[in-house]
Amino acid sequence: MLLYNMNKDNYLSTAVTLSIVCPMYNEEEALAAFFRRLVPVLAATGMGYEIVCINDGSRDATLERLLEARQQYPEIVILNLSRNFGKEAALTCGIDHARGDAVIPIDVDLQDPPELIPEMLQLWRQGFDVVLAQRTDRSSDSLLKRKTAEWFYRLHNAVADSEIPPNVGDFRLMDRKVIAALQQLPERRRFMKGLFAWVGFRQAVIPYRRAPRQAGDSKFSGWRLWNFALEGITSFSTAPLRVWTYLGLIIALLAFVYGAFIIGRVLLLGRDMPGYASLITVVLFLGGVQLIGMGVLGEYLGRIYTETKQRPIYIVRDRYGNET
Repeated sequence: MLLYNMNKDNYLSTAVTLSIVCPMYNEEEALAAFFRRLVPVLAATGMGYEIVCINDGSRDATLERLLEARQQYPEIVILNLSRNFGKEAALTCGIDHARGDAVIPIDVDLQDPPELIPEMLQLWRQGFDVVLAQRTDRSSDSLLKRKTAEWFYRLHNAVADSEIPPNVGDFRLMDRKVIAALQQLPERRRFMKGLFAWVGFRQAVIPYRRAPRQAGDSKFSGWRLWNFALEGITSFSTAPLRVWTYLGLIIALLAFVYGAFIIGRVLLLGRDMPGYASLITVVLFLGGVQLIGMGVLGEYLGRIYTETKQRPIYIVRDRYGNET
């Protein structure tokens, strides 16, 4: 199916397939502008291509708009999921069904410019297995979002075994061998940025300026971003568990020192120290610490529980387009 020489400079343009993977949730307003910009860029590459669109249980007319667009652009393949499984699951679905030698995930809000695709392909032909698009200017995002993203990358890379490149989203090019490696990872609860970084391979980086969203609203609220950050940290690090070992040692040491202080005061002054308020404060503090520790432990146990059930990551209800 996929014919090209080991030297990518000698590729056969008619045999190589480029797959564009587009997860979508309630994006009916953005689709027309997205395809108007994307399709001419892909046509200019001279490569055979497909646009794999995953409708992740949209509640608006996204599926209807996709079916209309497919009449104009037959290269579109539509995977209609049975419900909303979340972006990470939808992205996994698109990658699993992509047939290309090179696979590029991209959002339809046009914050990631399709015009970078030819440059990505050029670096891929030079031998890079992964070409990352790195945001050098995020002024289109709010100050709070920029700062929290910066803090997340710093924290994650400080505690995780594999570092995530800062300000790099899902927009990237991946060679078929990278896709094959990703498909060997069996996680049900998936943090794709971490998985992309974990598999490694030879990488190149293209800087770009992040544009404002062209239509619709972001589907990630502050609460969802917070949970997304927790997912990323707990997926690739056990440091949150290890912290409580050291915290327990510190609290035990402080309790020992405080107890020695009380005994010494009684021996020297011959009287006990009254302090019901301080006692209840200490009890409540330790109770709170224990509950937080149990919450962290529960987070990891919940992940184990989810993984042991072995449920599928997504379910495709309908497919519109050529079968693989």
